[in-house]
Amino acid sequence: MKISSYKANLIELMATSGVLMFGDFTTKSGRQSPYFVNTGNYNTGAQAEKVSEYYAALINEKLIGSFDVLFGPAYKGIPLCTLTAAALFRLYGVDVGYCFNRKEAKTHGDGGMFVGCRPKDGDRFLIIEDVISAGTSVREVHPLIKSTANVNITDMVISVDRMEKGYNGLTASQEMKQEFGITVHPIVTVTDIMDYLHNRKIEGKIYIDDNMRKRMEAYVKEYCTI
Repeated sequence: MKISSYKANLIELMATSGVLMFGDFTTKSGRQSPYFVNTGNYNTGAQAEKVSEYYAALINEKLIGSFDVLFGPAYKGIPLCTLTAAALFRLYGVDVGYCFNRKEAKTHGDGGMFVGCRPKDGDRFLIIEDVISAGTSVREVHPLIKSTANVNITDMVISVDRMEKGYNGLTASQEMKQEFGITVHPIVTVTDIMDYLHNRKIEGKIYIDDNMRKRMEAYVKEYCTI
């Protein structure tokens, strides 16, 4: 399978760092899945730097010029937007603002719900998140941002799209487009992961053999929209 080097590098990093796991897992929706993605398992500076570079690579490829500020929903979006802003400047000379929200409003000092670039009328925000499951974080922060200023939010970048359908038959990415007009740009999808890792040795280990591939394909056929 031929994919962009940064996409392949992200898949390999997720596998070797334990972010991408294979076995038997119960998802939040109660489904029994043969794979699971937990970005909370990134835990070193080297991993954080690499992940931010892959976000920056996709943004540089597809979205430069379409936004002014990177926004990271609390909590996982906070380091992602900060590190990605730094990677964009370091690698591509693109200097943009970054902003993230607090879970609870600050009641002392200058107060407020936001850290970094405060939303202003006319700003173009690009949301940076880890994965998208039910779109909960966007549903929480979208009205918060819009109630503060007339900000334009048209795009969102995530590391992995599981492409799973909700009870309405739409994926979370499709729901974001329908409800908010936000286009979701994943660095990789579950099909990218299946195709790239199938019978490929990464540091001497095969993560998706023929049996796991069949299990994943069955899950995708039942619950996902390709």
